[in-house]
Amino acid sequence: MAREPKKTATTSAAAAPVKKAAPAKKPAAPKAAKPAAPGKKAVAPKKPAAPKKPAAAAKAPAKTRTRKASKPAVTPEERYRMIQDAAYYIAEKHGFTGDNHGFWLQAEQEIDAKLAG
Repeated sequence: MAREPKKTATTSAAAAPVKKAAPAKKPAAPKAAKPAAPGKKAVAPKKPAAPKKPAAAAKAPAKTRTRKASKPAVTPEERYRMIQDAAYYIAEKHGFTGDNHGFWLQAEQEIDAKLAG
């Protein structure tokens, strides 16, 4: 096995020459407005237009106010159960004799009145 020769600082420094840093550029001074010639109007120098914002980011959507219901909405199943219970108690008052359909209609009227008001 052959050994490789060690690299010395002189050989590596010669291989990579050092570059000098470029001098920093000075920002260009704004151009001065030229005086207007006699008989002509002076024109102001034009400014570059500002970048426009996207329409979506410019204005947020307005929040709509919702009115809170004093009582939660009743589902049809809940309404049916309420009518069923009311019809039972109406029939009980009449000794479970009479028109069952009439008891149901009376219970519907009572429950709908309570839910509306």
